[in-house]
Amino acid sequence: MALVHELEASGNWLFKRRSWLPVILVIAGIAVMYLTNRQAILFSLRDELIFLGVSLAGEAIRIITVGYAPRGTSGRNTSEGQVAEELNTTGIYSVIRHPLYVGNFLMWLGPVLFLRNIVFDAFFLLIYWLYYERIIFAEEQFLRRKFGESYDTWSEKVKAVIPAFGRIKKPSLPFSPRNVIKREYHSFMNIFLMFQVLDLFRNYFLSERITITPIWMWITLSAGLVWLSVRIIIKKTKWLEVEGR
Repeated sequence: MALVHELEASGNWLFKRRSWLPVILVIAGIAVMYLTNRQAILFSLRDELIFLGVSLAGEAIRIITVGYAPRGTSGRNTSEGQVAEELNTTGIYSVIRHPLYVGNFLMWLGPVLFLRNIVFDAFFLLIYWLYYERIIFAEEQFLRRKFGESYDTWSEKVKAVIPAFGRIKKPSLPFSPRNVIKREYHSFMNIFLMFQVLDLFRNYFLSERITITPIWMWITLSAGLVWLSVRIIIKKTKWLEVEGR
């Protein structure tokens, strides 16, 4: 198999399983906490709110992306592989080609910083780059075949992950809060779950008791109530359905 086809095949395989990356990171983070200097992860409200802020900044990028996206773009499908009904080149996509992956990077960087381990930080950067480099390659091969010259023209002007704010174009659709809530409530909850799990193991490794830091408990419970409310709305109503989204 030619290297270009191997890269595309592996990228598509990783694309379908990309939702597992946070789980792998949390497991690796727990191992790092157990094996390294545990005093480095003592609770610090200021630092941990900063780490949470990094993750929420990533979620904000995802919200901006999803809020303006039409149906068939910025997809979250993992079972069928690449899906794109049209090429989105306005709004945030006029600034950067892969905003969702940039958002994911920041979302997962927050829990990585929680470990206060510069070696693991470097490991995460390397793994994330290698992991998503192949996914991006496969995705762009798919888009080039489907949209041809239109894709080539757009990609020549807009960088993959380095934003060019001077090129921003008005989104083709208005912002849809309902679409954001419907599509992002899982990602929003996962942020707090990752921090909560790390906090639980941190406390156990330091004290050999199962305890939860109060602020993380209340933050996660609040996020959980939001998640549950949205889940009920989705199951019981059509309120979050938006035509064309």
